[in-house]
Amino acid sequence: MQNIQYENLTIRQAQAADAKQLAAWWNDGTVMAHAGFPNGVGTTEAEVAKGLGKGCMVIQEGDRLIGECNYREVEAGTAEIGIKICETDCQNRGVGRKILSLLIGWLFRNGYSKIVLDTNLKNTRAQHVYESLGFRKVRTNIDAWKDQVGQLQSSVDYELVEKDFISCV
Repeated sequence: MQNIQYENLTIRQAQAADAKQLAAWWNDGTVMAHAGFPNGVGTTEAEVAKGLGKGCMVIQEGDRLIGECNYREVEAGTAEIGIKICETDCQNRGVGRKILSLLIGWLFRNGYSKIVLDTNLKNTRAQHVYESLGFRKVRTNIDAWKDQVGQLQSSVDYELVEKDFISCV
């Protein structure tokens, strides 16, 4: 994968040298609570490095790592994506919307015709961003899973086809 760039933002393939930062984020309950891990995931740098695959990417603002994103093919022509802006001082500034626009545009240019994702029902900020980019809510899953501490959680499934994509970059 070639780097995807816009202004001072870069999405690039995660490398072994990024594993220390990724492990720190994944072990931080404040970063991972939305994904069901309010106590973090309890991983090591070595485990993270070993698991880095094709679709695991990091987000940089200038030279600073600020988050991560990923994609995987779930069926022919359909990619499932995820994104986290992990550095709190980089949240609520429109960075996530730009990164999503870059990633989605790249996926559509590289053979995907549909993008899917899900988010916690409580994450209304993310839902607003997804809908502003053209994602369509397809399902709400009430009390569909339990988080790490046994609390029932609900999620929202979204999908986006290229004709509905509203890029902000």
